[in-house]
Amino acid sequence: AQTKEDLKSAQDDRTSAKKAMAEATALREKEAASFAAEKAEADTNIAAMDKAIKALERGMAGSFLQSATASVLKQLAQSSDQDLIGEADRQDLLAFLSGDAQYAPQSGQIVGILKQMHETMEKDLAEATAQEEAAISSYEGLMDAKHKEVEALTAAIEAKTKLIGELGVAIVNMKEDLDDTQKGLLADEKFLKELETSCSTKTAEWEERSKTRAEE
Repeated sequence: AQTKEDLKSAQDDRTSAKKAMAEATALREKEAASFAAEKAEADTNIAAMDKAIKALERGMAGSFLQSATASVLKQLAQSSDQDLIGEADRQDLLAFLSGDAQYAPQSGQIVGILKQMHETMEKDLAEATAQEEAAISSYEGLMDAKHKEVEALTAAIEAKTKLIGELGVAIVNMKEDLDDTQKGLLADEKFLKELETSCSTKTAEWEERSKTRAEE
């Protein structure tokens, strides 16, 4: 009974370990997809800033404002939160990108804004990358430990299953041996009773003969 309980416990533990592995894998895949999307967007925005800064530093503001890169930066400026760009800088950048000469600040000021945004985004991407690498390391460590746990539990399950089978065979053999012993005991008892009856008969016959001889 204890062996069967141990077997069930090992089976339950292995099921739990496999479930934990599946859940960890699903979460890791979700996190990896989220990071990939975040990195792709950050790479695109950082590349756009690189182009913008180089163009403006070369005095090519006019042609830059007509480029696809300017559209990327405009969308970024409109959607970014306060951590990336303050409201005043946002309005200056949007005014510049809109090409409004009357309100647009000088390109030198815009370069400063873009460099600050570029630095912030690179820092954010570095932090996100470090977090992703830590998550990957943690996941790999967990999976390695769980793989070893599953292997150990599988070995235990196989050993206990084999033991239960062997015990089952042994019990059958013991029952057969007991049955044979009981049959042999019954045969011995029958033989002893027959022998006792035979001895009693022979004793009676002997006494009868002895009596007859005495009377002669």
